[in-house]
Parts: sequence; C-alpha cells; structure tokens
Amino acid sequence: QVQLVESGGGLVQAGGSLRLSCAAFGNIVSVRDMGWYRQAPGKQRSLVANITNSGTINYADSVKGRFTISRDNAKKTVYLQMNSLKPEDTAVYYCFGHFPPSPYDYWGRGTQVTVSS
Repeated sequence: QVQLVESGGGLVQAGGSLRLSCAAFGNIVSVRDMGWYRQAPGKQRSLVANITNSGTINYADSVKGRFTISRDNAKKTVYLQMNSLKPEDTAVYYCFGHFPPSPYDYWGRGTQVTVSS
C-alpha cells in the first residue's frame, strides 16, 4: 500500500507564490511518475503537471511559465513551485503517482490553494 501526503497549500494574494510538496510512503519498489491535478468548484479534475522517472515533464497550458514541477527520487517526493498565482488557480490540488509493479493510481487527499484578487 502507498500513501501520498501533501503539504504547502494556503491562502495567497494574486501575484504571490506557494510551494506544494507530496511525499510517498509505503511499499514502493519503483516510481514511474508523480504529479499534480487540481479541481476547482464545479469543474472537473484536470492535470496541472507531471514528471516521469526519466525526467520528462508535462504542464497544462494554463500554468506554463508560472509553475515548476520537480522531484527528489531519494525522498520519493514531488514539488510544485507556483509563482505569479492568479485567482483562477484557486482549487484543491491533488498529488498522484504510479508505482510499478502496482497497476493502481494513487492519490493524496488534496490541499486547498486559494488565490485572492
């Protein structure tokens, strides 16, 4: 079993920055990829960014140039540095990961990010 523990959410003014962290715990043999989704009220959950074990990174168009994802393989931790935050970035941010040989998706409980105008 794998558990993902997120931290770093909060309230910030527009233009500010936050850093999210997500650490994976449990019986982990390998890490294929980890990343972040977000879900705003009344909207579907959508990908923010992910990073694979080879270092390939994907960003949603809406966050390119403002958010940076990184990972520490030794700590099994993924980070999301969020700069120039906008009110439309307000959402619950969920960490996810894939840990072969487990076939399952693993999710954190979510952390609230609120950006005030």
